[in-house]
Amino acid sequence: MAPWPEVEKPETNNYIGDPSKQNQNMAGKEGENHKAGNVASLGNKGEIQPAFSTIALIDEPRPEEEDPWALPELQDTGVKWSELDTKGKIIRVLYGIGKFIMLLGLLYMFVCSLDVLSSAFQLVGGKAAGDIFKDDSVLSNPVAGLVIGVLVTVMVQSSSTSSSIIVSMVSSTLLTVRAAIPIIMGANIGTSVTNTIVALMQAGDRNEFRRAFAAATIHDFFNWLAVFALLPIEVISGYLFHLTNVIVESFHLESGEDAPELLKVITDPFTKLIIELDKSVINAIATNDESAKNKSLVKVWCVTETNVTLQNVTVPFPENCTSTDFCWTDGNMTWTLKNVTETDYISKCQHLFANSDLPDLAIGLILLALSLLVLCSCLIMIVKLLNSVLKGQVASIIKKTINTDFPFPFTWLAGYLAMLAGAGMTFIVQSSSVFTSAITPLVGIGVISIDRSYPLTLGANIGTTTTAILAALASPGSTLKYSLQIALCHFFFNVSGIILFYPLPFTRLPIRMSKTLGNLTAQYRWFAIFYLLVCFFLLPLFVFGLSLAGWPVLLGVCLPLLALFIAVVVINVMQKRRPHSLPEKLQNWDFLPVWMHSLEPWDNMLMASLAFCGKHCCAFCKCCKVNAEQEGAKDKQLKTTEVYENTMAMADEERGGRRAPAAASVDKTGTNNTAL
Repeated sequence: MAPWPEVEKPETNNYIGDPSKQNQNMAGKEGENHKAGNVASLGNKGEIQPAFSTIALIDEPRPEEEDPWALPELQDTGVKWSELDTKGKIIRVLYGIGKFIMLLGLLYMFVCSLDVLSSAFQLVGGKAAGDIFKDDSVLSNPVAGLVIGVLVTVMVQSSSTSSSIIVSMVSSTLLTVRAAIPIIMGANIGTSVTNTIVALMQAGDRNEFRRAFAAATIHDFFNWLAVFALLPIEVISGYLFHLTNVIVESFHLESGEDAPELLKVITDPFTKLIIELDKSVINAIATNDESAKNKSLVKVWCVTETNVTLQNVTVPFPENCTSTDFCWTDGNMTWTLKNVTETDYISKCQHLFANSDLPDLAIGLILLALSLLVLCSCLIMIVKLLNSVLKGQVASIIKKTINTDFPFPFTWLAGYLAMLAGAGMTFIVQSSSVFTSAITPLVGIGVISIDRSYPLTLGANIGTTTTAILAALASPGSTLKYSLQIALCHFFFNVSGIILFYPLPFTRLPIRMSKTLGNLTAQYRWFAIFYLLVCFFLLPLFVFGLSLAGWPVLLGVCLPLLALFIAVVVINVMQKRRPHSLPEKLQNWDFLPVWMHSLEPWDNMLMASLAFCGKHCCAFCKCCKVNAEQEGAKDKQLKTTEVYENTMAMADEERGGRRAPAAASVDKTGTNNTAL
């Protein structure tokens, strides 16, 4: 074989040509002609050119990058109204009425399933929540009080239930109002877990999940940021305590009538056929009533009558008599007069578990599974129904009504009107969880934008506190002052958070943070479950465990971790904004192992474990074996027709993809090789 001929004066320019000429002639036919001319001239000199990749020489026009946060156009694919005959128009109207009635029915079942879900969580963790509140020494620690508020509200799925426990403890002098304020802040965080769970149901479509999860977690980020900013101020100055104390002391308060229940009037007839709870048991456990530990949370008798009678009773010693005037002895027995309370049980409840012998935990788990099943089914059908209804002109009208801003100089007014609308709707449904869970799928399908969902969520926070204030005004005289002061603390805490994180556009950090998390969870959908477990369970439990060890251990562990977290956040921001201000080593995270700055290795590991599990679970299934053999045969056929590209260029692309996984999640909105 002849040796490789030597090339006279090998220069780089002989092979790649003049760079300036290349840049001018890259696109179109002119670039191809120029390239052919260069090759012909070099061939005339008798030079043999080395192989090189054409990737660097072809500048293909890149398609415009789509904004994943832009609201999709819901096109009307059906027949136009003007093209329908009379019969078709009547059928379409009847279909529209039927869809509207079905939507109302699904919304009703959705709200009822949320109510049953709350009852299920109380049955599973209600007594444990009451036991957590019993430790007075831990509750005096504001950080421990904060995480206890988060854990208890997550366990009972109701901030109103945890607030009623706090009011009972304050009125029985087991807890001071000032020590209860951090617990109220934690309850504000815990109540946002419901709509985060609801957002997981839209994980089927990548872009819908991106928007829905961002809309759900915008509530989480606002609550966490408000706590990080306001809890230290409250611990140092006590401004919430002093402000609400002045307001409560300035009014002559009297016990009022029962607070209005708007949505409960509609949902209670159905939910009471499934389960009814005796919530006084949790309050009794929290106030150190030992007799309540053996009681069931499931209400058995719905109609009872309590009678108080004055009876002669025996006591061990004369000192135990109620009064010296009503104390006498008869032989070896000492008698006295005492009020005796007797309860007559008139009629039983009519719910499914009234005559059941199952323990509370078993009933709670059954209801938890059923309520989650109904919740998921209703949400999926609501999303599909809204997708079929909100098309064409109807969708454009709704989008313009909700998302359009006012003309300058009143642009700022639209957000505050949305906040007012959110507060009003939450007041009507009397639950911020219900309202935010209802708008989450609307954001997912693209009816409401992320920027507009933020003031709606803030309004929901205000609306739920006004409901609590009305409920406090209806409290009995013994607890009226404390319940009203705690409700006002909750109200002014949310107002302070809005002042910090809404009026100026650059202060709206929750929007940017939720979009970042939305992009991440759209690429790695399993990360949404990881976020849910860490933020609402593992992190509060970790801090609570440290608080049990005392202040020195809590500060010694948490302060370095907090400083490290802040440093990482600051470096990340500077890497994006001003990388040249950082040392060369800190301009990227490549000096760390890949698993410390990328989710790709974790995703590959999770994929491998799922594939291993699926393979071995189906090992004894003949159908699975046949499918596996067919897939293997297809792979062998495809190997003969594969096109192999430049391996060096592919390796470079792979490295680039590993370094910027977040960018890939924005650009690639199709299928990928993530675990879920």
